[in-house]
Amino acid sequence: MERPSMEEWLAAAKKSPAARQCGMYLMHNGVVRATPKSAVRGGEQTDRVVTALRFSYDPQAAAAACDRARQLPGIYYVNVWLNKGILRVGDDLMLVLVGGDIRPHVIDALESLVNELKTICVTEREYYAGDPIPD
Repeated sequence: MERPSMEEWLAAAKKSPAARQCGMYLMHNGVVRATPKSAVRGGEQTDRVVTALRFSYDPQAAAAACDRARQLPGIYYVNVWLNKGILRVGDDLMLVLVGGDIRPHVIDALESLVNELKTICVTEREYYAGDPIPD
């Protein structure tokens, strides 16, 4: 999938009707990393190296997550892009832009939205060095 421009997203956000309410925007760019999730999140000791990741998502669940983020206190702007397919280390998984009134609201909303996207909306399967990687 073609990755959108975060610079263009931010420019559009600043021109939107919601911009008058926004004192802060935060962006998140999730990428495929070589370290397995089990090592980063679970502390597993491993020599395995991620070489690719199958990434997909539920569009309705992602839209609902964005709607919930827009309802959080002080949040006036939300935009999300999710990739899909077989991705390599360094490829973009997701882009998220959140705009709101004050720093605590925007930080909390970004964290909440990214957490919901990662835990509920997306499916990931890691492939390690030596694994056959499907097309």
